[in-house]
Amino acid sequence: MNENERRTAEVTERDLSEVRKLIEERTGILFDQSRERFFSTRVREHAREKGFASGAELLKAMLRANTEYEAMLEKLLTQETSFFRYPAVYQALEKRILPELQIKKFWNNPRTLRIWSAGCSTGEEPYSIAITLLDTLSLADAWNIEILATDVGRQALKIAEAATYSAQRTLSVSEAQFASYFTKVNEGQQVKPRIRKMITFAQMNLAQAVYMGRMDLIFCMNVLIYFSEEKRNALIQRFYDTLEPGGYLLLGHSESLSKVPVKFQAIVLNECILYRKPLPGDLQQPELVTEGRA
Repeated sequence: MNENERRTAEVTERDLSEVRKLIEERTGILFDQSRERFFSTRVREHAREKGFASGAELLKAMLRANTEYEAMLEKLLTQETSFFRYPAVYQALEKRILPELQIKKFWNNPRTLRIWSAGCSTGEEPYSIAITLLDTLSLADAWNIEILATDVGRQALKIAEAATYSAQRTLSVSEAQFASYFTKVNEGQQVKPRIRKMITFAQMNLAQAVYMGRMDLIFCMNVLIYFSEEKRNALIQRFYDTLEPGGYLLLGHSESLSKVPVKFQAIVLNECILYRKPLPGDLQQPELVTEGRA
């Protein structure tokens, strides 16, 4: 047995349990039995890569230094993402949601649009949202657009703020969008300042309630799967309370609000479901609506 294998073998089930417990206590993120193999593999890989002799040594380092704790958390939350990762969602944003919000806010002064990307990872999602807004809104410069992008991972946010992406991450970006919104650099494509200024990045633990004012639209893609049912329900209630009446919540394909007590109106549109906070006059409307193609 070589040195790497020896160190990996010394991460015991008890060590794994303690690491799992620490992360859940601090973030609300739960790695349950369905993710047991993924969790144990990532913890052992991280312990080996960082040179810890045992899981107990890794745990002590996580408790002693926040940087070590965050490094472990980043390893567990790392996921592949890209621009316009779910095309049906951005099509719904362009064809259904934004036209409705434009009509709703047409006479407002100023015309403000506030959007929250909750769990923004390395930034592709909020930049995709910003590009869709500029491509879709009439007289976009006349709008006061605020996009808040939050994530629990500090390293992911550093990548997001650098705004430079490889060809693999930008496969779904059109030539026209490249010309309008990106600059070619040695490392790949960098988002232009005009887009970057629309977005505020902030580290945030979704398990801790922070008041941010009302939002018109919330993206929370593939984040709820990490929370226990209790934490998930509490977060959905926060989203509901944060949204303006008539505002929308967008979730990942594998996530659903079917068992959540909060009463959104679910609109099935092509390959995605839009969750709309009812307006006062909509309370008698059906909770599930299937519409035609976007």
